[in-house]
Amino acid sequence: MATHSAIEWTEVTWNPVTGCDRVAAGCDNCYALALAKRLKAMGAEKYQNDGNLITSGPGFDVTTHPKSLGEPYRWSGSRVVFVNSMSDLFHARVPLDFIRDVFGVIRETPQHTYQVLTKRAHRLERIADKLEWPDNLWMGVSVESADVVDRIDHLRRTPAKTRFLSCEPLLTALPGLDLNSIDWVIAGGESGPRARPMASKWVGDIRDQCEDAGVAFFFKQWGGRTPKANGREFEGRTYDEMPQLTTA
Repeated sequence: MATHSAIEWTEVTWNPVTGCDRVAAGCDNCYALALAKRLKAMGAEKYQNDGNLITSGPGFDVTTHPKSLGEPYRWSGSRVVFVNSMSDLFHARVPLDFIRDVFGVIRETPQHTYQVLTKRAHRLERIADKLEWPDNLWMGVSVESADVVDRIDHLRRTPAKTRFLSCEPLLTALPGLDLNSIDWVIAGGESGPRARPMASKWVGDIRDQCEDAGVAFFFKQWGGRTPKANGREFEGRTYDEMPQLTTA
């Protein structure tokens, strides 16, 4: 079932896939892995068959959940939905046919707006032309550090109607971003006891680049051990800009 989300830039989460593993420095303190362990201990059905750490780094077994595909059809009203907060839809172990099934659900429920975020931008571009892209799908890539900005080019070469970047956890400065054909940028610091620091000048530079390019900017949080206590204000205000929602 849909879960009301504490993530500031969405309303609910939907996880037809669970499980992931490390591909970059941004994965080092993965919140999904920590949450999956808690959910498994609590007896949550989706996490009972997940294995131990995957050898490539922090992770838990990638598992598709076909039963979850029917959930959005039963939701009332219109919702903003973050797809696979506990996984990556473009993980190599998620079959192409299942990705097509997820896209099909999105296409058949146009009253909702779906946000898909991946770190696996190479596969995203490689299979993009094998998918039928719904207008109510926002496609994003994580750009947490300067060494992964090439993900933006892979995203730009997809036919997604709305494209966004998630610069969270923001680990380095990101000067000179090419925001051509990008509609939205989220920035934020890392959370948890091992949170790596984020410099305010990194945030300001991204904000300024968005303003210059006419791109919506959303500042999610400062992060740290107690992110809510550290708040969401940047230079005396909050930034909650988002692309225009698609209407059915």
